[in-house]
Amino acid sequence: MSDLDVCRAARAADDKLALDTVVIDVGDVLAITDHFVITSGRNTRQVRAIVEAVNEEMARTGDRKPLRTEGTDTHEWVLVDYGDFVLHVFLDEIREYYELERLWGDRPRVDWSA
Repeated sequence: MSDLDVCRAARAADDKLALDTVVIDVGDVLAITDHFVITSGRNTRQVRAIVEAVNEEMARTGDRKPLRTEGTDTHEWVLVDYGDFVLHVFLDEIREYYELERLWGDRPRVDWSA
């Protein structure tokens, strides 16, 4: 995995008009993954579209498949584990409630837009 993969995931989410996408480097403090990609959608249909777009991009560019996916029963908070990064796609109001960015606020952000 490279930072390039995590940036591709963030850009794929952005292509589906995801809201406030951030990539957080958690590798120094978490043994289970290197990055979190956190984003949200306005409704469950958009959340589903974002998850599908990221999965398609990862398969297309690196033949990567998720190790596990959770939350597809409601599409309020979908977690997609790629091993070296974890994608969190929230329904906007659920994201506001859990505030993962605040929890990981001391960790560096990755500029994925370049």
